[in-house]
Amino acid sequence: MVLHSHQLTYAGIAFALCLHHLISAIEVPLDSNIQSELPQPPTITKQSVKDYIVDPRDNIFIECEAKGNPVPTFSWTRNGKFFNVAKDPKVSMRRRSGTLVIDFHGGGRPDDYEGEYQCFARNDYGTALSSKIHLQVSRSPLWPKEKVDVIEVDEGAPLSLQCNPPPGLPPPVIFWMSSSMEPIHQDKRVSQGQNGDLYFSNVMLQDAQTDYSCNARFHFTHTIQQKNPYTLKVKTKKPHNETSLRNHTDMYSARGVTETTPSFMYPYGTSSSQMVLRGVDLLLECIASGVPAPDIMWYKKGGELPAGKTKLENFNKALRISNVSEEDSGEYFCLASNKMGSIRHTISVRVKAAPYWLDEPQNLILAPGEDGRLVCRANGNPKPSIQWLVNGEPIEGSPPNPSREVAGDTIVFRDTQIGSSAVYQCNASNEHGYLLANAFVSVLDVPPRILAPRNQLIKVIQYNRTRLDCPFFGSPIPTLRWFKNGQGNMLDGGNYKAHENGSLEMSMARKEDQGIYTCVATNILGKVEAQVRLEVKDPTRIVRGPEDQVVKRGSMPRLHCRVKHDPTLKLTVTWLKDDAPLYIGNRMKKEDDGLTIYGVAEKDQGDYTCVASTELDKDSAKAYLTVLAIPANRLRDLPKERPDRPRDLELSDLAERSVKLTWIPGDDNNSPITDYIVQFEEDRFQPGTWHNHSRYPGNVNSALLSLSPYVNYQFRVIAVNDVGSSLPSMPSERYQTSGARPEINPTGVQGAGTQKNNMEITWTPLNATQAYGPNLRYIVRWRRRDPRGSWYNETVKAPRHVVWNTPIYVPYEIKVQAENDFGRAPEPETYIGYSGEDYPKAAPTDVRIRVLNSTAIALTWTRVHLDTIQGQLKEYRAYFWRDSSLLKNLWVSKKRQYVSFPGDRNRGIVSRLFPYSNYKLEMVVTNGRGDGPRSEVKEFPTPEGVPSSPRYLRIRQPNLESINLEWDHPEHPNGVLTGYNLRYQAFNGSKTGRTLVENFSPNQTRFTVQRTDPISRYRFFLRARTQVGDGEVIVEESPALLNEATPTPASTWLPPPTTELTPAATIATTTTTATPTTETPPTEIPTTAIPTTTTTTTTTAASTVASTTTTAERAAAATTKQELATNGSSIWDIRAWANSNWANITWSHNYSAGTDFVVKYITSNKTEKSIPVKAQTPSSVQLANLTPGMVYKLWVFPIWSSPSEHSYITFTTSSAYTKNHVDIATQGWFIGLMCAIALLVLILLIVCFIKRSRGGKYPVRDNKDEHLNPEDKNVEDGSFDYSDEDNKPLPNSQTSLDGTIKQQESDDSLVDYGEGGEGQFNEDGSFIGQYTVKKDKEETEGNESSEATSPVNAIYSLA
Repeated sequence: MVLHSHQLTYAGIAFALCLHHLISAIEVPLDSNIQSELPQPPTITKQSVKDYIVDPRDNIFIECEAKGNPVPTFSWTRNGKFFNVAKDPKVSMRRRSGTLVIDFHGGGRPDDYEGEYQCFARNDYGTALSSKIHLQVSRSPLWPKEKVDVIEVDEGAPLSLQCNPPPGLPPPVIFWMSSSMEPIHQDKRVSQGQNGDLYFSNVMLQDAQTDYSCNARFHFTHTIQQKNPYTLKVKTKKPHNETSLRNHTDMYSARGVTETTPSFMYPYGTSSSQMVLRGVDLLLECIASGVPAPDIMWYKKGGELPAGKTKLENFNKALRISNVSEEDSGEYFCLASNKMGSIRHTISVRVKAAPYWLDEPQNLILAPGEDGRLVCRANGNPKPSIQWLVNGEPIEGSPPNPSREVAGDTIVFRDTQIGSSAVYQCNASNEHGYLLANAFVSVLDVPPRILAPRNQLIKVIQYNRTRLDCPFFGSPIPTLRWFKNGQGNMLDGGNYKAHENGSLEMSMARKEDQGIYTCVATNILGKVEAQVRLEVKDPTRIVRGPEDQVVKRGSMPRLHCRVKHDPTLKLTVTWLKDDAPLYIGNRMKKEDDGLTIYGVAEKDQGDYTCVASTELDKDSAKAYLTVLAIPANRLRDLPKERPDRPRDLELSDLAERSVKLTWIPGDDNNSPITDYIVQFEEDRFQPGTWHNHSRYPGNVNSALLSLSPYVNYQFRVIAVNDVGSSLPSMPSERYQTSGARPEINPTGVQGAGTQKNNMEITWTPLNATQAYGPNLRYIVRWRRRDPRGSWYNETVKAPRHVVWNTPIYVPYEIKVQAENDFGRAPEPETYIGYSGEDYPKAAPTDVRIRVLNSTAIALTWTRVHLDTIQGQLKEYRAYFWRDSSLLKNLWVSKKRQYVSFPGDRNRGIVSRLFPYSNYKLEMVVTNGRGDGPRSEVKEFPTPEGVPSSPRYLRIRQPNLESINLEWDHPEHPNGVLTGYNLRYQAFNGSKTGRTLVENFSPNQTRFTVQRTDPISRYRFFLRARTQVGDGEVIVEESPALLNEATPTPASTWLPPPTTELTPAATIATTTTTATPTTETPPTEIPTTAIPTTTTTTTTTAASTVASTTTTAERAAAATTKQELATNGSSIWDIRAWANSNWANITWSHNYSAGTDFVVKYITSNKTEKSIPVKAQTPSSVQLANLTPGMVYKLWVFPIWSSPSEHSYITFTTSSAYTKNHVDIATQGWFIGLMCAIALLVLILLIVCFIKRSRGGKYPVRDNKDEHLNPEDKNVEDGSFDYSDEDNKPLPNSQTSLDGTIKQQESDDSLVDYGEGGEGQFNEDGSFIGQYTVKKDKEETEGNESSEATSPVNAIYSLA
């Protein structure tokens, strides 16, 4: 057995008061009663900083608060002159405070209030001063407009790009980025200096791959100013060859750049000097040029760099020394070196100091006739001068005071008298700043007061150290003496020690020290005393504690704990197991002198601690119990099942609020029972419904259940093991508890109006175990929220009561009290409810509209007065509807819509409007009842926008030579259509042809593509356009040929025609871009991206144009840029590579490393899923379990953000049974078909030659000028019409896939086959001329698609 004794000392209840008699000074205690009675000169407790910079968009608050008795009054000076607050309507002063509030809600310029302010706090005993507060308004001026020329520089030469930011207050933060908002990579060769300039130690060719723009971020206005970007042109001696650079060991020699020794770009020369103030950070900087880029090292002349204060920054180009002191003065030098040599620069550092305190003057409280002094010592470099003021005026000009003597930095007071109280100011200043401190001198005469409660009782354990406290106060400082049991001898010495703060300490309390102690405080103004009774108690001791034991499982060990304690103290004995509170279940019995465990198990093994405690002390004893386990038998290998149900439930120990339930456990079925669940059922409120009552460990078979009054209980028990729960036991017999008054009241009390003249009071009713008696009812009380109002009441049984004839929307106090036949519940809590609301009476006024863009407007309005709302203000609503389109004869829906704004707002934005439309708008204010009256209707037009996609794009393929396209106008033109843009390309599996471009007039909705390759399919991209730009795209593909596999193309999100940037920080830029293309971040485009070229039907060198524009067009089509985040980051180039049931998603971004993303996708049937993606490089994720043939919308956004409505891509999964693509040119059937066609061509030529010699006849259609109709029935029987027009080109002639121009004439014209200029016909219309060989260019253009030479057309003509 191990015994541990713990003794508790009792210090009593005492105030934290320590009265030091320092230089005859008195300290006022913290007791609020004392402080409220004593006079006190003013003390400044809060003030604004000396250099105070404010945001021009907010109101200005200049703080000044002070305490004193009487309460101080406040006044201000501005620029040294009295500032009359009452004369300026924009300026006010807070109540019981000197804080100035300058309100600009009604207009005004914050710049008009710049200046130097000082606060004065006065009462009858002096004047305290604040520091001089220099108020300045933050500024963020625009960058001056300037023209930036292209900078030409030789490769390897040094270069510095100047920033010269506009002067801001406070100064802006400078950073460099490209015009595409990509940060400039910095290293030891390229870095930004502290002045904001960008330095190149040597320029390399790759530096010309981007431009350079200096950005200034202003803190208060949250704006970023951007300078026009610099463009570099690097002149090099050798062309750029990445392979040669990688294989060459020296990059500079490979580039033909001459290596040079270092030279300093900043600072200039070999030496410089720098002055710094004590306590701030010193930043030394050296930037050097050279080839290769030099390394920078730092040294201090005559010693080491300051330990623990230095930090190298900016690739060792800057040395930061934090919290500079005078010891940091000296000469520092930086050494710049590369393999060609080194150079050094010496910086002489001088440390100056603004004034700082050595001894700041403290408040001085004196008694009449006492002496004291105020000390004001400060240091600085140069040495500061000390000036004394009294009540804000120079002490030299104050009335003479014979008890005061000024001696430099000290004021000495001798024989002070009542009336000498004042506030003294000490000003320590030098050229680098000043310090101002207030310290008051207060002369008090206060008779002695005892601050401790009267007749204290202190209890202490025998032989312990104790202390009797008697805090006191008076002026002059009283003397304190202690007496025991009224005896005349003062207690001090031996076992007693009296302290100056009034405490009497006993080193060892004995029985004979019990008694009544008296403390007496005395000064010249009187005497006061207080008594403290001390009782000495016997200690608490465990005389027999538990002992270590080793027992077998199933036995009954007993742990002893016999305690001896003082009989006048209450004893508490608790048990711990393994230092945690022990749960005393049915298997354990706690007795006065020990603990018995019945049926001990392995889980009972551990440390047991007996803790005996009283209010003053405690004692503990610990022992370890070891339980020996019985060897396992074969039952563990048997199958485990849920336990059998418990049986034979029995009730005993019946009481009003409890009953003991006992049961016999069922078989555990080879899995030990872990828990028992006791349930109950009652037959009054919810008969037949069982509720959980309590839960107990699996090693008990009885429980003492707590019961509620007036419930007819019936119990059952469920056993639980690791397999599951048993069936419930058979119910026990019923037990009826007697009734009682309710102990709780209903919860969830609410009061709200359902009509404008009522208030419905509702609550959550009591359940069966809370009713406590029959005839449960509720007493409902209410009154208007006015302490003088009268209470009304009503008794109801339903959990609802309606109060009628109430005023409109006034607060009510509500109480709901439960009551039954036995009595009422305790007094209920008071809840606040409101009567019914009525519709608002006023409409918003001064509604103003400003058009932001083609789909959004900005609204401002004047809020209604609160008295007109007649309820709880919910929101302001702007109702708007599209009245008409600016396009003639275009029907529009005039459905009314609305946008809601919070009630505290007077401005907002209405978006998602239709461009090029006339709108009407009106505003209302809304409460819980509904909308108020409507404001005046405002009309406004929206500017022209980009159109939606065409309604449809239909593709028909009548034969192998042509594809017919037909489309409809956009559903939403959003402006005057100027035409259509069609891009298309052939593809065969993974092979794609060049992208061809066609532009059409706004009225054209049909187009025919002449195919050159009958095997490939075509993909078409069609957009409508207005003067604003191209609209949304519609994409379709030509039908697949028979047995052709259909691979799923990579889905690329095409950028929307316009992107609205809404960052939190306003970016003002003067960059001018001459190219109308969309700006995209630099990125590498995968080879599988859709290439696009720009060609026209009139360009003869189309192949050359295509080869030079493919890269640029590809980047524009494959990269996207979403809305900027608040930090300028973005996501672009979102791609989806889809199969039938999965898709790989990739994207690019410039968020910080470690940013997690969310990929959200929605199917065409609106099923939505989101997948979090951890930060990784590259950014990608695979979507699994997709539905074949389904169209998906997909968003990518940071995990802390939300997706933009328009920043999605779409992709389609392939069919579940799509065949693998096989190149058709390698198939045997195709080769055989080509051979058969060649043979037929040979036969055709022979037949043609024979018919030519005989003069063959060809049918000619009556309407000769009509083009071939793909749906003509003659197509089916193989007959074709021919035209005898004068070689007119087809209106929809096309370029072939290789970029050459297709034949413009009709290849089947009879003129081409005749010998003369005009064809001759017989009377039946048959042709009687002879065929001639074509002499046009068709003979040599073997790649052209000519109908006359096509084998298929020749076969059709023979039919």
